Amino acid sequence: MGILSVLDREHSVAPPGYSRWLIPPAALAVHLCIGQAYATSVYKTSMVKHFDASQTSIGVIFSIAIVMLGLSAAVGGTWVERNGPRKAMFVSACFWAAGFLVGALGIGTGQLWLVYLGYGVIGGIGLGIGYISPVSTLIKWFPDRPGLATGLAIMGFGGGALVASPLSRQLLGLYDDGYDPNNSASVAGGGALVALFLTLGIGYFVIMMFGVFNIRVPAEGWKPDGFDPSTVKQKALVTTANVSAANAIKTPQFWLLWVVLLCNVTAGIGILEQASPMIQDFFRNPDGKSSVAVAAAAGFVGVLSIFNMAGRFGWSTTSDVIGRKPIYALYLGVGIIAYFLLATVGHTSTVVFVLLAAVILSFYGGGFATVPAYLRDLFGTYQVGAIHGRLLTAWSAAGVFGPLIINGFLDREGKPGTLTEEAYRPALFTMVGVLAIGFVANLLIRPVAERFHEKSSSTATTEAAS
Repeated sequence: MGILSVLDREHSVAPPGYSRWLIPPAALAVHLCIGQAYATSVYKTSMVKHFDASQTSIGVIFSIAIVMLGLSAAVGGTWVERNGPRKAMFVSACFWAAGFLVGALGIGTGQLWLVYLGYGVIGGIGLGIGYISPVSTLIKWFPDRPGLATGLAIMGFGGGALVASPLSRQLLGLYDDGYDPNNSASVAGGGALVALFLTLGIGYFVIMMFGVFNIRVPAEGWKPDGFDPSTVKQKALVTTANVSAANAIKTPQFWLLWVVLLCNVTAGIGILEQASPMIQDFFRNPDGKSSVAVAAAAGFVGVLSIFNMAGRFGWSTTSDVIGRKPIYALYLGVGIIAYFLLATVGHTSTVVFVLLAAVILSFYGGGFATVPAYLRDLFGTYQVGAIHGRLLTAWSAAGVFGPLIINGFLDREGKPGTLTEEAYRPALFTMVGVLAIGFVANLLIRPVAERFHEKSSSTATTEAAS
């Protein structure tokens, strides 16, 4: 118990002179690791063959993980606020690593349910706790630039796949001589999959420990040099009061923002989940063959990942200048235009198609990175991490709705490999409607009524730091 006490909040208070710029790298260490969740497609085909299962059965692993991310973030948010980022990051690392180890056991013994339990349930809990663990701390360290701070960390979640995808392919090639890392159709054996999961589990745990032992919380009353808290009052929608997590979910602002996030994420997932076959279907020749090669389609997915990651930092940083409500009006309003153009003229040129999809994915990433700062503006810093956790249930819902909308329309239009751009239009126009709902919800957001505020903002701040 004495050893674990180093994880307590009171033992992670920063000493005088501690640089706040050391906090984003600590948060990034966690988010880069859990961002591996976006790279599961690398070994999906190998898993299908190993378990002799359907694509859907293996895809469920990722779905379970995302659902557990939202649920664990919602349920564990208050615990994270109470115990501080260091203990939360440690718990996240343990669950995330254990998920890989249990998953490896499932692969080795041929028990798919163990992979559901390991990577899906146990790993999913690590995803949720890890995702929200640094948010409140970053906002308290960067009261002058909360969008930039959260963007730096959450950028790592979007960029985690850029590291994990090539790394996983190279490791599979190392563990299986018959696997070609440069061939997307190549399949690795069960032994290589077990070794991959063990390597990732142990490696990610070590990297996340860097974040655990470098994260700090600011001392009570600390503020950046030259920062005047009174200037916050001059910005629209930004409160200097505090709202508890319990009270936040009673406000219309929380649920309006929940709808905003749901719509923005649903639209983004609609592109992300179908990216590779979508670009091939949009440019199908009269003979039924696509003019876009499989390798080029894979490169397109990589481009989208870059814009997803860049949007998380670029747009969230921009929100510090123009405000959170205007930036979401941009995400949703321009997103409506981009989806409409994608449906109507996207098939005319691969350049036009890629640019429109890239813009949509940058808004998708930006929405994730900006929402913690939006919550801080509306509800204060008191329990912003816990409120963020509850809001992420919108992500879980979008993870179901987005693929259902796209796949539901496509299933009615024909079989994979035979679809054209016309098959996508009903789904894309539906996404225009989804974004319009989010746009209206964002317009309706107003400052939180005083009856939801904590009686004393200073008291709330003290309690949050204890």
